[in-house]
Amino acid sequence: MVSRVESVEELVSRAVDTFRQRYGQTPTTAVCGPGRVNLIGEHTDYNEGFVFPMALPMVTVVVGRKTDSGVCRVTTTSPDADDPKEVEFPVPSSADPLRPGTPAWANYVKGVVANFKDEVCSFDAVLASSVPLGGGLSSSASLEVATYTFLEQLSPQNPPVTLKEKALACQKAEHQFPGMPCGIMDQFISVMGREGHALLLDCRSMAAELVPLDNPDVVVLVTNSNVRHELTGSEYPTRRRQCEEAARILGKKSLREATMDDLEAHKAQLDPEVLCRARHVIGEIRRTTEAASALQARDYAKFGQLMVESHNSL
Repeated sequence: MVSRVESVEELVSRAVDTFRQRYGQTPTTAVCGPGRVNLIGEHTDYNEGFVFPMALPMVTVVVGRKTDSGVCRVTTTSPDADDPKEVEFPVPSSADPLRPGTPAWANYVKGVVANFKDEVCSFDAVLASSVPLGGGLSSSASLEVATYTFLEQLSPQNPPVTLKEKALACQKAEHQFPGMPCGIMDQFISVMGREGHALLLDCRSMAAELVPLDNPDVVVLVTNSNVRHELTGSEYPTRRRQCEEAARILGKKSLREATMDDLEAHKAQLDPEVLCRARHVIGEIRRTTEAASALQARDYAKFGQLMVESHNSL
């Protein structure tokens, strides 16, 4: 069944209504951060490889206003978020820093507040999102980036942080508060994504290149398997450790530096599953750069072939 995606305007309207009901005022600020889908480049970001995501029209919206209460109050409208749907916490200080806790969804907000590159004012805020939680479309990064953008609007920084600094602050927030050792892809595409483009990101140098994806005859179909995706409780951390183990045995800083010949020479030392993980990453890094070149050349058949190879490799 095809699902209709709420527009940004509809999300803002819904969030504003909730804000008025909950806080008795009208919000002064509204921002959003997009979700993403990764076209190709799976499990390569934390191996210093290449990824090739695109931002989605599905977004997380934050509406709110600055207060002088010294307390940050946040409400989520997501029915899939864990309870309670409202939290409050004091503006952090060196004497009283923020700490992770429950509900889990609030840790993404707290982590960004704790890693904001300037003083944070107290605020009231409401969250609304069209990015499905646990759908593998990075609802977490969209929430982090929207929260950081919200704080930027409440407390403008002079000079403003760069897009790279903003993405890295959001990544650090996810490492520290939800405790998810994610790579840099999700936050970078949520910050740097542009309509009608995919983003080729070098996860070692952090250089990013927008690649046009604007052919009206080409559609990216995103399907929902209805299998809930939770990185903190999934095989992701295990897979990351396996890749790090493979790089160590191969004598490389990361699998970005390894070749298939290196893998063949050391395969007797590798656990079969670790060998499989490393083989995928080494091949996937090559496939990702080839896919970007194919898209630039509008060779969609080649691009599709590489996507199939990527899926089979996993």
